[in-house]
Amino acid sequence: MRVMATERIPIKMWLEDIEEGALKQAFNLAHLPFAFKHIALMPDCHKGYGMPIGGVLATKNVVVPNAVGVDIGCGMCAMRTSLTKIEKEDLLTIIKRIKNSIPVGFNHHVVPQDERLMPNLPGYTETLPYAEDYPIVSQEYKSALHQLGTLGGGNHFIEFQKGDDDHIWVMIHSGSRNLGKKVADHYNKMAIFFNEKWYSSIPKGHDLAFLPLETNEAKSYLREMQYCVDFALKNRLLMLEKIKEILKYTIHIDFEEPINIAHNYARFEHHYGENVLVHRKGATSAKLYEIGIIPGSQGTKSYIVEGLGNKESFESCSHGAGRKMGRTQATKILSLEEEVRKLNEQGIIHGINTTKDLDEASGAYKDISDVMENQKDLVKIRIELRPLAVVKG
Repeated sequence: MRVMATERIPIKMWLEDIEEGALKQAFNLAHLPFAFKHIALMPDCHKGYGMPIGGVLATKNVVVPNAVGVDIGCGMCAMRTSLTKIEKEDLLTIIKRIKNSIPVGFNHHVVPQDERLMPNLPGYTETLPYAEDYPIVSQEYKSALHQLGTLGGGNHFIEFQKGDDDHIWVMIHSGSRNLGKKVADHYNKMAIFFNEKWYSSIPKGHDLAFLPLETNEAKSYLREMQYCVDFALKNRLLMLEKIKEILKYTIHIDFEEPINIAHNYARFEHHYGENVLVHRKGATSAKLYEIGIIPGSQGTKSYIVEGLGNKESFESCSHGAGRKMGRTQATKILSLEEEVRKLNEQGIIHGINTTKDLDEASGAYKDISDVMENQKDLVKIRIELRPLAVVKG
């Protein structure tokens, strides 16, 4: 851990190679009048929108929508299977069936999914499709029924892995889809409006508009944010169920209960003797003995970890490897031939086919081994997972 003590509150960092844009955003966070104790930057930290991804911000009396981000509740599920090996031919068949069953990218289900799979929405009925405490979720509810059980794009993925526990694992990275974005955008615009009305001292260009917790707007945001966190979990679980059905159709197999952990949310927690609202944007909870998931990039290892409850990080750790270059930069700089060669040499069924896919190549991300080394005081590795096949959005 490195400490920068030049700002209003310290910035504690678990990395050396922080990009200038992310560091500037961390400075902005450290000068927020309601920021509590210090700012924590995880080893996968890189520039985001308003707040760096891989950042942890604890606040007193306010919530900052942009410190959660637009993909509210985005996170990981990992499920261990009874299999100890799987043939490549079977994997190819399974991947093909998954692609036919689970929409990726901007695609949604044509038919709405079973409403019983959705999180409960108090007050919402078919005859009265509006829940007073959930205005944006109510507005987007019917669309969300088509989004449930879909992967999305960007860095979201479904991956089959072989663990050093000798078992085959299934891992999913996905979020709250367009529902979360609608909620995030609405309340961030609302926060901007009120901050201008109140003549807030926080520069608009920092993209860190806030809502005081005593306001109805903040209370509404926290309710709808939590609904999106719950929806994101339901989304991942439905995809896991579809994958389980496909696997059972192909081979004899049993499954353990999945591990789930989110990395875009705000939650009330107790730190340094006070109750605060901890915002994790691309960061994962790592309480003492808490089981978590830290994925690598496409073609690199992932990890099942156990939290060490480090107070200095607000009991947090990284949510992945973290980008070292932007998407456009990656497509211009990286070699398609080299990235494909690395994957093929490992025998991985992958999604790098054209130069436009290079934004999700392993070369666009930090070395996951370095990331794990930098957070040895945040988590300990329980299981190391090697990729076998991946479905990308």
